[in-house]
Amino acid sequence: MVRSRPGAAGLPDDPDELVRTRAPFLVQALLRSPGLRARAAEVLERGRPAGRVRDLGALMLHPDDAVARAALETLAPALDPPRDRAAERAARDIAGLKVRLERERARLGYAKRDVEEANRLLAEVTAARDDLAERAESLAAQLAIAQRRLQEPRPLAAALLRTLEQPPAPSALDAAARDPHNRPEPGPEHNEPLLAAAGAAGLPPAELLRILRAVVDPPAPRVRVGAELGLRVVPLGGATEIGGSCLLVEAGGTRLLIDAGLRPGAEPAPPREIKRALDGPLDGLVVTHAHNDHCGYVPALVALRPDLRILATRETVRLMPAMWADSAKLMRMRDRRAAQWGVEAGALYGSLEVETAARRCEEVPFGTPRRLGALTVELFPAGHILGAAGVVVHAGDRRAVVTGDISGFRQETVDGYALPDAAKAADLLVMESTCCAEDHPGREGRVRDLVRAVEEVCQDGGRVLVPAFALGRAQEIALLMRRHLPEVPVRVDGMAADLSQAFEAVTEAGPRPLDVLGGAVAVAERPADLDAFRTGVVISTSGMLNGGPAVQWARRILPEPGSALFISGYQDEESPGAALLDVRTGGRLTLMDRDREVTVPVRARVDTMRLSAHADRRGLFDIADEAGAREVMLVHGVPRKQRMFRESLRMRGHTTTDTGPWRPPHGA
Repeated sequence: MVRSRPGAAGLPDDPDELVRTRAPFLVQALLRSPGLRARAAEVLERGRPAGRVRDLGALMLHPDDAVARAALETLAPALDPPRDRAAERAARDIAGLKVRLERERARLGYAKRDVEEANRLLAEVTAARDDLAERAESLAAQLAIAQRRLQEPRPLAAALLRTLEQPPAPSALDAAARDPHNRPEPGPEHNEPLLAAAGAAGLPPAELLRILRAVVDPPAPRVRVGAELGLRVVPLGGATEIGGSCLLVEAGGTRLLIDAGLRPGAEPAPPREIKRALDGPLDGLVVTHAHNDHCGYVPALVALRPDLRILATRETVRLMPAMWADSAKLMRMRDRRAAQWGVEAGALYGSLEVETAARRCEEVPFGTPRRLGALTVELFPAGHILGAAGVVVHAGDRRAVVTGDISGFRQETVDGYALPDAAKAADLLVMESTCCAEDHPGREGRVRDLVRAVEEVCQDGGRVLVPAFALGRAQEIALLMRRHLPEVPVRVDGMAADLSQAFEAVTEAGPRPLDVLGGAVAVAERPADLDAFRTGVVISTSGMLNGGPAVQWARRILPEPGSALFISGYQDEESPGAALLDVRTGGRLTLMDRDREVTVPVRARVDTMRLSAHADRRGLFDIADEAGAREVMLVHGVPRKQRMFRESLRMRGHTTTDTGPWRPPHGA
């Protein structure tokens, strides 16, 4: 009867087993079903039980629900199986412990996350503290360098002579007005600094200038018997590659280097053929500008040639020590990592060599000749970055012109090049060819594209990271933001901030002072700004995302769908910046953040905003045409592109020479 009812599936088949194990179930079934009780009463009557069993059964199976319920409810507790109260308590305790365990596991998870966040913040605070300490150390070192330079007679005399001979600033922006040869020479009666210095020295102005010039330009030595009198130019680095620029110029027994840069890579290296320069004496080094691929090897060179004279513009002299100090720091960090694996130190120089090199630097104004042995050098504005210069080398009646990195357009920080007469119709023009295969869009259009892109992101509440080269590009972008988007907050971080302050200091007393920081542009405050600075522009080093605070910013900004990262310059093929351009939005990028690999999702907008500071193909044509040299040699470029551009120059009527050792053609 019971097994035929709904819900009886799974009951034992044996009636005795059913009664023994499921008595409570049977009682509840009888309570709920009068029909079941009636049928059970019939069975009981047929069995004719005796005595109390019959009486109890009659009550349990009574047709009156109230009677049956009372009897069955009285009997139900007795039918329950014996209860193991200790087991029940244990079960309850276990259940409670499980709840507590889950609760404690949740708390442990929260605690772990809190510890991880605290460790992250501690690491960032420690990194910020270390950065501040390094910046303070760097500033102290630069102050010490400046003080010690005052003890060096020739650099001090050169700086004083530069100040006293400084021509008035041009009143126009055209090339003719910027050419030092076209500016009128002020007479002593109109030169207040000269009059004041002469009065303090108790000398006539002309005599003071003569003494200073004698210190800066000692009499030319007699040419050694048998020495070569002809001009010879030999590329030692950066010839058919970008980086490690170095050029050897020889004449009359004098040997002069123009630039001594580092080759970029995991381990910065000297110019490829620098040993050829060290095979003999060196009379001087002219540095065209303060980028490391042109000046980064100088401290190592000075360590090998302690008496080496270093000539450069005032701006380059002021900026180079900061670049050298940063390179020394990075090399020191690499050596520490290498030491953990038992690898010997490989740093090219340290802080002592940086200080020594800085003390050897002499400031040279544009258009003012300086003699180095049998050679005379003259600098002219090359555009590119603040302080960049081209070089005219005079060897008797022979001349070679070296452009260095050059550009003809006006930027926020510097005007374009200005070729003086001395740079025209020379025997040889050594011209950079970085962008010789490119025709850049108009600069104004590129600036508009950058401004529009930044504005779109910031208006929607996002933030923009621009990894930028610390010297030149970072200041250019900061000034563009100040001029075109003055209401957008901008943060400048890393070495870019230090050099921005250096830009302001070195131009403060000049005709074109630069205010990079100010208004909405400020130095970033790490680590607080990493998360608190939610809308605006961040300009930070390194420009290729292979280190520095730009990596800390990228870790946060790349995963943000409403933000953006704009690549602003050249990216080495193996750099994270180049990898990011391949990944674009939707992928993942691996970065190296202080010796630790970190992989982040890329949800932010990724784009390229090129603001090259190099002359493009058309600009290089203009330079070659204006210079009108007898022969043109291309350096600082890629061989395949150089070959194509060399052919284009020939089609325009220029005579070119292969990149390599050069002498004037016989009879020329």
